[in-house]
Amino acid sequence: MTDENTITIRARFRTREAADLAVEHLVQQVGISRPDIFIQSASDQNTNGTSSSRGDVDRLDAPHKGEIEVSADIAASQIPAVHQSFGNAGAIHVTGK
Repeated sequence: MTDENTITIRARFRTREAADLAVEHLVQQVGISRPDIFIQSASDQNTNGTSSSRGDVDRLDAPHKGEIEVSADIAASQIPAVHQSFGNAGAIHVTGK
């Protein structure tokens, strides 16, 4: 996305599962292209979130050292839909207009 009305919006999630769900909502419900969506640790620590979710429940080595951040480069007109999708997926903090 390269026009002047593009912004980057970020949301933080407690689990990797919630972050993955947010990505699916952005792609399937809002129509954002996957190359415009990014997932990373919200800190400089390797983490899979602040708490366990499904696949990592029984793992003793699963790093719970911080939140997961999902960011997306979106058109300004998509802001309301993205906020709603992030909220439906369980975002705990959203930044961007």
